[in-house]
Amino acid sequence: MTSESVQPKSGPSRRTLVAAVGAAGLTVALTACGSEDEPSDPSTEQGAGGATNEGGGSSTGAGAGGAALAKTADIPEGSGKIFKDEKVVVSQPTAGDYKAFSTICTHRDCPMVDLKDDTISCTCHGSQFSVLDGSVKKGPAVEPLAAKQISVEGDSITLA
Repeated sequence: MTSESVQPKSGPSRRTLVAAVGAAGLTVALTACGSEDEPSDPSTEQGAGGATNEGGGSSTGAGAGGAALAKTADIPEGSGKIFKDEKVVVSQPTAGDYKAFSTICTHRDCPMVDLKDDTISCTCHGSQFSVLDGSVKKGPAVEPLAAKQISVEGDSITLA
């Protein structure tokens, strides 16, 4: 009887193979978790035209590059009005004092179109902001809304 010695096959060890598969899986998981969410496509937003808020209404002009955005009478005191096309909310914190802020959420860049009283809300993750000063009222966002430049001449509000 002859005995043949068993020779191990050459190639990667079991430990090397398991480590490689684990590293590949971890890479895929981290890539998926770390990717940035894309903001919603503006063409999928409901409605057409200028602005929406709880009271309704529309803008009086294009609002870009000095064109009239709204009349001062269109902006309620203690609240504001959203202009979707311009991605801006104009507010009147106190009588005759007008401010404007971006309607893009600072958490994940989602457009916001839900305004109730003095609060604009993001439907993506639930952040809430004051339209009177742009501050965060409720997270997950931690950064305030970006201020926008407007000018008021007579009864006309324009976006700079």
